[in-house]
Amino acid sequence: MAAEKKIKLTEQYGLETSRQEQGQDKTIIPALPRGTDRRSEPRAGQQDWRVNPRSYEFIGATFDPLTPIQTLARAKWVTTQHGFRYIVTPNVDHLVRLHKEPEVYGPLYEASWLSVCDSRILELLAKVSGLPLSAVPGSDLTQQLFDNVITPSEAINVIGADEDIIAKMKDIYGLQIVNHHQPPMGLRKKPEAVAAAAEFIAQNPARYTFICVGSPQQEMVAKAALERGDCVGLGLCVGASLEFLTGRVKRAPMWMQKARLEWLFRLASEPKRLWKRYLVEGPRIFWLWLKWSFRKKA
Repeated sequence: MAAEKKIKLTEQYGLETSRQEQGQDKTIIPALPRGTDRRSEPRAGQQDWRVNPRSYEFIGATFDPLTPIQTLARAKWVTTQHGFRYIVTPNVDHLVRLHKEPEVYGPLYEASWLSVCDSRILELLAKVSGLPLSAVPGSDLTQQLFDNVITPSEAINVIGADEDIIAKMKDIYGLQIVNHHQPPMGLRKKPEAVAAAAEFIAQNPARYTFICVGSPQQEMVAKAALERGDCVGLGLCVGASLEFLTGRVKRAPMWMQKARLEWLFRLASEPKRLWKRYLVEGPRIFWLWLKWSFRKKA
């Protein structure tokens, strides 16, 4: 089954097994501060994806203009031989919050290794603005990693979720080692709990750590793990992705996703919980986009 998944990955995405996976490359590759340009320094053939000179500032956040395939390739590149780094996936809700609390969200996004667009609405607004941003939904990235990259014997970490989701993940993918940490409620206002989650990542070295405790809590945990300096692998701040993956929450049909109507499907599915996000807070993105556009033209 694992071999079939790798064949599927190679055929669908054109990816090849890395030298690290073949046991030929044991070099420890430290994480670099975001924005540090080390490209002029000799690295003995190492490829460093930390610096992307084509990153774009869009409505107050920095985005790396990667396609889903490119993002998956970079995620596949990371192993436990690499110092910890993390991916953020800002969407409309996140950008609205960023403008409300820039002092909270700004540093969390700036410390990330990659920042990819998690919204087809933002993708459209960026296109109108002349920016080549592709939608890279965190849920899709998570599924591709489980379907095509993670092997049953490979250890993974999960921060958040619950025992039922963990059990379903193990059943669906035959996972043998899932290190699970469930932080307390109110994580954002409990720095000791954030530190404990980061320590859990340090104590359980894994190629991938899925941090699923909502924003900005998940980014806070990821940044704390980065700042420790003794964590490894890749942290993915992917919200409810594991709920979609295990079928607890149903995703919109593909035609609605392509029509940029996934938000409407989610609203119809959970109106009491999501009405304010999608009907009150979400529409503010258009006003923020207009202000950003006028500033760029000035």
